Order: sequence, then C-alpha cells, then structure tokens
Amino acid sequence: MEAANIIRDAVARVSRLRQTHQDSPDLARMVGTVKAFQARRFAGSYADLLKSGQYRPAAQFFLEELYSNKDYTARDEQFARIAGALQRIFPQQVVQTAVSMARLHVLTEELDDAMAQHWLAQRCDAGTSECAHYVNAWCAVGRAADRREQLATVLTVGRELDRFTRTHGLRMLLRMMRQPAAMAGLSSLQQFLEGGFDTFAAMGKSGAGAALFLETIQTRETELMNLLFDADAVTSETKLVAILGQAR
Repeated sequence: MEAANIIRDAVARVSRLRQTHQDSPDLARMVGTVKAFQARRFAGSYADLLKSGQYRPAAQFFLEELYSNKDYTARDEQFARIAGALQRIFPQQVVQTAVSMARLHVLTEELDDAMAQHWLAQRCDAGTSECAHYVNAWCAVGRAADRREQLATVLTVGRELDRFTRTHGLRMLLRMMRQPAAMAGLSSLQQFLEGGFDTFAAMGKSGAGAALFLETIQTRETELMNLLFDADAVTSETKLVAILGQAR
C-alpha cells in the first residue's frame, strides 16, 4: 500500500474511534485518563533523562510528541487532506517517517481505546488505586504483539529522525519546505520534523548520542512491558507507584 493510502487509512480508523468517543462521554473521559496516566508514567520512567542536559530535549520531545495526551486532531486532518501530496512535497525518507507516525498513531489510539473500555467496565471498590485500574486493564486487553509493535514503531521513528541529522543538506531543505508545507496545510508535520531534527542533532553532538537514548527507551519500555504481562498484579502496581513517584 502506498504512503498516501496508509496515512488515509490510519486517519480514518482514528476518526472512527473519535466519533465513538464523542458518542460516549464516559468513554472519552476514560481515554483521557489512560493517556494522562501514561504520560505521567513516561515522565517517571525517564525522570533522569528529563533532568539531563544532553538528553532532556529528546526525552521531552518523545513525551510531548509520542507519549502525551495532547489532541492530534489538527495534525490528523492535515494528513488526511493532503496525504497524496506528501510524496510530491517531501523527500522519500520524510514520507517514510510520516507513514511510521501514522501507523504508530492508529495503533496507540486503538490500544488506548481498548484500555479505556476495560477500565470503564471494571467494578472495583472506590479505594482501588489508579495503578491497580491500569494493571487490570492492561492484563484484560493483552495484545502483547501489538504492544511490541507499538514500541518498535516508536524506536523506528526515533531512528529515522536520527538518520535525518546525518543526511547532508536535509536541515536546509526542511527550512526551505516551510512555505510550501504551510501552503499545502502540512505545518504540523513540518514542525514535528524540524523539532525532531534539531533535537536529535543536538543530542548526537556528544557521547553515544541518539543510540544510547533509543537503547534506554527500548530497555526500560521492554522491561516494564514484560513486568505488566508476566508479574502478579501487586508487583506491577508497586512498580508503577514507584515510577509515578519519580515524575516531576
């Protein structure tokens, strides 16, 4: 399937989920709860990187662009409206990143929706903690293969952004793309690409750079994922409580 069709399909699936949430305010509220919890969890898992001079911008970029509870409706509308023009406006490597983002977006939205539905359906005591609700919903949803794919796609986006920084002339090309992208209604994608490029370029100027950052993401996310799937509920809840305690 070509890039434009992949993006349109992803946006259409997300739009159907949004319509379902509009029709069910309780479910919409619970989706927001799941996303907010996951954003706090990410902030706790990477509290050290968020305080690091070298890695803080990259960790903040991932938190805001890939793990946040922000509303992506505007970006989705841009993608759907102009998907066919992506391949004419942007270089192929940029188009591939847009495809990766679309795939990640729809998978994340579907998993969050499934989590929210199970969380909403739980009949727990009033004193049940948010961490317990999350663990119960995680185990009920399962979908381990999708969780692994979600993480793999996050890392793919990161590696693609890192490769941008080693492509001669691409930063200048991105600057030159600002006006055409704005005229085509792709300003959100343009901002994401420029922000990602600058973040990864700065990170790569010293030490192991992006490689160590992405390896850290892979290791910590895999460890937590395995814990949530394999450990007993009390152990998982205790771990999440500790992680949230690290969040700013």
